[in-house]
Amino acid sequence: MTSLPSSGPALERSAEQGAEAAVGHAGDQGIALAVLGMIAYGELAEFTRLAADSALAPTLTARLEVSRLAQVARTRLDRVSARIVELGGDVERTMEPFAGVLVEFDQRTEPSTWWERLLKGYVGYGVSDDFARTLADGLDPASRAVVLEVLADDGHAGMVIDALAAEAEADPTLTARSALWCRRLFGESLGVVQRVIADHGELQRLLGTVVGTEDAQQRMFNQLTAEHSRRMDRLRLAA
Repeated sequence: MTSLPSSGPALERSAEQGAEAAVGHAGDQGIALAVLGMIAYGELAEFTRLAADSALAPTLTARLEVSRLAQVARTRLDRVSARIVELGGDVERTMEPFAGVLVEFDQRTEPSTWWERLLKGYVGYGVSDDFARTLADGLDPASRAVVLEVLADDGHAGMVIDALAAEAEADPTLTARSALWCRRLFGESLGVVQRVIADHGELQRLLGTVVGTEDAQQRMFNQLTAEHSRRMDRLRLAA
């Protein structure tokens, strides 16, 4: 049977390796908490927005569907919060660094019609979801699974696509107006992502790990642009 070192260089090396592993684990945990905190705040913002939108829906059918989506967002918030607690984090403290990150975006993209409101949720907030999915590739398997689970399509895309297509048949000018609105939403959303990266060094480092350290932001923006183009194709709008 091999005996464990009781003293000397071997013991010192063993202690150093253990300390490095602990630091590495704590660092990974901190990064996961940062991503989860960002997503938790996003789900809270989405719940608040959808709850308000439901009162403005033009039909009872739309009101019921948007109310359902608000409930889904609240359930997702609970799921992310549970993972934060599993990692030893405090939910409010983990979300706090991201509180207010969408305030300027919301002020600059105030919808004037129901259709602009629908597109803001699908296109504008969709960019943030794409960013979170990119970061998830660098997380531990359990945290990554939670992120992908809560960001999975909940029927929101289908509702927006179908509603816009039906209305565009009655109002041919809606397509052109919607395309312009979506371009504005995309530009403002990229600005939000850029500010989040600039303000959170841990996310910037994670991004470099996921997409590569050379021109990491540009490569990430290229990915977000490609996802936006696919989203616009589904809407049958020009990107």
